[in-house]
Amino acid sequence: MIQTQHIKKCFGANLVLDDVNLTVSGPAVLMGPSGCGKTTLLRILMGLESPDAGRISGVGRVGAVFQESRLCPQLTAGANICLTGGGVTPAGAEAALVELGFTSAELALPAGRLSGGQQRRAALLRALLCRPARTLLLDEPFTGMDAELVERAAAVTVRLAAGRDTLLVTHDVRAAELLGWPVLTLH
Repeated sequence: MIQTQHIKKCFGANLVLDDVNLTVSGPAVLMGPSGCGKTTLLRILMGLESPDAGRISGVGRVGAVFQESRLCPQLTAGANICLTGGGVTPAGAEAALVELGFTSAELALPAGRLSGGQQRRAALLRALLCRPARTLLLDEPFTGMDAELVERAAAVTVRLAAGRDTLLVTHDVRAAELLGWPVLTLH
């Protein structure tokens, strides 16, 4: 169970998070207006930023999707997924990519030649297929996907996130509905 207690974060004079208290047990969606600190909160949970005040507990090994896909551009999507050391095989990675719409030709391309939506799907699967990750922190993982792909990606996310504490940031109300997870709102 992930818990934040009285988290505060400022960047200079800009107060981004003020007294944030959350409990996440299982999967949840985090929503809120742009600029309210959702990404900053995820970065704090990942240990990439330090809060100015407050406490965090319960964050295990993290599987993450950043706002940028952060793939190694010279490797295929499948090879990027296998980089996590999470026990996924190349065949398993490719099967998951095919489930999310990749063709044989696209599986052979280096990630740098994939579309933004394809890169997002690979980044999402990289986090989800890392089975040792007990905590999933997913920042706008459905960006660049059309409605049909969001449906497929949401179904895969629900299936592969099962049993893990997951915080998924999205502005997409339809995606949140498809996930069917509790929605937390950050103001």
